[in-house]
This record gives sequence, structure tokens and C-alpha cells, in this order.
Amino acid sequence: MHQRHLRYFVGIVDAGSFSRAATLIHVAQPALSQQIADLEQELGVTLLHRSARGVRPTPAGELLYKEASAILQQMDRLPDLLRSLDAAPQGVVRLGMSSTLASGLAGGLIETCRAQLPQVALQFTTAPSMQLRERLHAGTLDLALAFDDDLNIDGQLRRWPLFRRRMSLIRLATQVDEDTPVHIDTLAELPLVLPIGPNVARTAIDRMFAERRITPCVVAETEQFNGMMSAVLAGVGAAILPASDLSIAPGHEALVATPLVPPFTLTAAILASGTTPPTPAAEAVRDLLDAFLHRHLREHPGDDTALVESGQ
Repeated sequence: MHQRHLRYFVGIVDAGSFSRAATLIHVAQPALSQQIADLEQELGVTLLHRSARGVRPTPAGELLYKEASAILQQMDRLPDLLRSLDAAPQGVVRLGMSSTLASGLAGGLIETCRAQLPQVALQFTTAPSMQLRERLHAGTLDLALAFDDDLNIDGQLRRWPLFRRRMSLIRLATQVDEDTPVHIDTLAELPLVLPIGPNVARTAIDRMFAERRITPCVVAETEQFNGMMSAVLAGVGAAILPASDLSIAPGHEALVATPLVPPFTLTAAILASGTTPPTPAAEAVRDLLDAFLHRHLREHPGDDTALVESGQ
């Protein structure tokens, strides 16, 4: 088994077909098919299901894809590891960030990284927190800043909690009689607009309801933040979000955020693989991200945000 076999196999699975993979990898399709046939013969298993719609891995193929991806990623990281031994951190670092966090943090972070780590190329992407976790597991991200209240007892991810955001009930201002906290137990009486699961916030909300034996009145579910805000603005129901998120919502001037009691929070954390050692460049970006966020939050304090001290 050679490295090219693994690269060809991973490329085919990612592309979903031999023809598309041949174009992307720049290898003739017959030669690519022969390489996979040789690999299947050597391993003694069928790796791909072939059909008119393309290819998909068999159970054995899924296992090989996972392991081969990890091996290839480690091989690709070796040059950066070696170059960084006696020099400033350098190389590519793939950083993901929750969409809501990125709206207020991404620009300043990218600028700071360029100034302090000039030899590090930051590849920045945004996605929902659960997708970021999946990409860390798959090895397609080095670091992520995401909401994550999972204690991660399986050890697959490393976790550095940074701050907690208190959740509020988001409603039309015309629906609020007085600006007093809303007790969680009264939420059963209100129509709610919630994110569709799987979703970090939805998982935490459902867990909170289950612990208090509350049956919520969910009148709508949306995948996107803007869809949720549109439903609230239309008077469909109330949402449960950090109050600071309102600043990025179109029409937020018509909305009111009322804190929930007892306090209910989501934790934002830096996440990294617990199984793949980081490159020096990734470690440098993690340290920079930690310092940047602590400085940013001290300079821009919010009533719904509290820093997590070391060791908590």
C-alpha cells in the first residue's frame, strides 16, 4: 500500500465519483479505477459501492477513509512542524468560528493574527458550532471557537472555556409589559421559536426543559438565525438567545431581550483535536486567540457575558 493509494481513495470519496475525482486529482479515470482495484485486492475487502449516481464507501471503506484522512493530514503537517523548530511559527492554520461569534470578532482577530504571526496563513471559515465540532473530528480544521457545553469525556476534543453568555427571552417590544426577568418555569406558557436540532443551543435548551420537567410550546423551528429573528419580528413567538446577539439582527430595534431566571448560560470555548498533535503554528494561533478574546471582552464588556477564569 502506497501513499498515492490513500490519496486517490480519499479523493474519490470526497468527490463522490470516479469521474469527478479524476478531474480534481488530474489522473486518468481508468488509471484511478485500477489503483482502487489494486488496493481492494491487496486489502481483501470491497471499499466502494459503485452505482449510476456515483460511489459511496462500504463499512470497510468508511473506516479506511477515516484512518487514511488522519494519516495524510499528519504527513501534510510534517513540513510545517520541521520548519517551525528553530523559527517563528509558520504554516497554514485552519480556524473555524461560530457564525454569531464571527460577526463581532473575526475582523479584529484576522488583523491581529496578521500583525503578530506574519508567517502564519490563517484559513478562516464560519459554520454552526456542531458542524465545527464535526470538522475537528474529521481533521479538516485545526481550531474552532464555538459554543460548547459538552464536557467531552470521550477525549476526542480538547476544550478551553473562555466565556459564558447568559440566555434571554427575545420578544417584540409590544409584547412586553415590564422589564423584569422571566422565570424559566413560565416558558411553558409562551409560544417559542427555536433552532432545529442538532444544534448546540437547542440541545442546551432541551436539556434545561427536561431537567425542569417543562413541556415547551414550540410553534416554529428554523435552521438560520435570521429566520428565527424574522419569525419573532412577525409575532410568531419568542426566541431564547444571548441578548448580545440582537445587535446583528435586522430590525432588532423592535425587539426586547429579557434575562431568564435562574440564569441559563452557554459556554464559548476554543476547541481542538484531542488525538492529533497541533503544529507550532496552531498552538501560536490558539494562544493568540485566547489573549485576543480576553482583551476584547474586557474592553467591550456585556451584561450577558462573563469570562471563565482559568481552572473553571
